[in-house]
Amino acid sequence: MFPFFRKKQTELDQLKNEGRESAVQSSEITGTDAGESSREVETELSLHPAFQISKEQMYVLRFLNNELPPLKANQLALAGIEWAEQPDGLAVTAFVRNSVNNGVKLTSIPLLLINEKEEVKARHYFDLSGLGEIPAASSRPWTFVFPPASVDQQVELGRENWTLAFDLSVEEHTLDLAESWEASLPEEEKRKLEDIVEQLGAPRKSELNLTGLQANIAEDGQLHTVVLLRNGHSRTIHIDKLPLQVLNGQQEVIAEGQFHFDSFEVKGNTTKPWTFIFQGELIKKEQPDLSEWSIRVKPV
Repeated sequence: MFPFFRKKQTELDQLKNEGRESAVQSSEITGTDAGESSREVETELSLHPAFQISKEQMYVLRFLNNELPPLKANQLALAGIEWAEQPDGLAVTAFVRNSVNNGVKLTSIPLLLINEKEEVKARHYFDLSGLGEIPAASSRPWTFVFPPASVDQQVELGRENWTLAFDLSVEEHTLDLAESWEASLPEEEKRKLEDIVEQLGAPRKSELNLTGLQANIAEDGQLHTVVLLRNGHSRTIHIDKLPLQVLNGQQEVIAEGQFHFDSFEVKGNTTKPWTFIFQGELIKKEQPDLSEWSIRVKPV
């Protein structure tokens, strides 16, 4: 669970938060604008519901959490406790803190491990859904394991004054293919898609938009569309359902329908191509003109 719990009781008694704290506005991570505030928020210890720890261990965690300073309202923060080398990588234990007035669920986010000289020791994408919902005004301890390939062995990391931080740097916008596309698409077609993504450039930060690539009416009367889902967020976006409309050059709706997914995600700063098929009954116009067309999320 937490590497430091393997220490002897005498070592636990001397434990302290060895890392620095890094905080960002919650909107940078969640995409929901909660606004900046100078109001200070104390965060209470919150354990994941699945964790079972002893009273002594609870005492240690409460003590470490109480040592942390208040956060400004509407922030998310990472406060480092300690790091330890393990066979499967570099394990970094930290408090994930939430000063928003509601619970927050995190998804896939890149994290940085930085030494005292501001040099990057490790960088890795973590699926933070396992954290569960972090309650309002709370602080949840967690251990992040950076795999060996993500760790720069040339960068020294001291025991104190290191920082675990959300990586909000602007990344190159790239193509992200689903496994089925990766397996079936010829290399030449992959290169064409990469060229298209490069020509389009990155969407605006914190924006998810749709770009139509191909559309045709199949022999069975269905409308087949190939669409680029372009994610300008730094975080992964998970989609359960997507109500779509196809428009002609005169901005008339020629087809609309709602698509449901079991598990569909568009990674941060990537474009994912996908095929949406509109059944015949979803087509609003006979023999639609597809010489010019666009696709959009159906307005509410």
